[in-house]
Amino acid sequence: MAEPTPRRNEPRLRPAPLIFEPAEAAADPEHFFQLESIDDPRALLVRATELTQAFRAAADRAVEFQAIAAAQLADPRRFDRLTAADIAERAEWTEDYAKKMVEFGRDLMRGNSEGRTTADPV
Repeated sequence: MAEPTPRRNEPRLRPAPLIFEPAEAAADPEHFFQLESIDDPRALLVRATELTQAFRAAADRAVEFQAIAAAQLADPRRFDRLTAADIAERAEWTEDYAKKMVEFGRDLMRGNSEGRTTADPV
């Protein structure tokens, strides 16, 4: 079962590092981080789990950066600020989700100055 996403006061887990694939290997649709070459199912499960955790952590972190960017773009102190509708269009979100992400980003920015590391947008 998947581990829950770390919350505000919990330490962030460090996933296994991603090993970037050469361009020629990435072009082969059957090739994925050399998982297809692992014969031992135990080793395959371990490496696939490491990759799953690494991708989840990367996706979570990317969402946090999206939220921070959305909050910065919506900042009323900016002369070129964007509305939630404008942000939603650029990010391919709904306007309601854009509003939640702006608030999430604001929480993250406030939290980072208070020593917090993560929060949840929804």
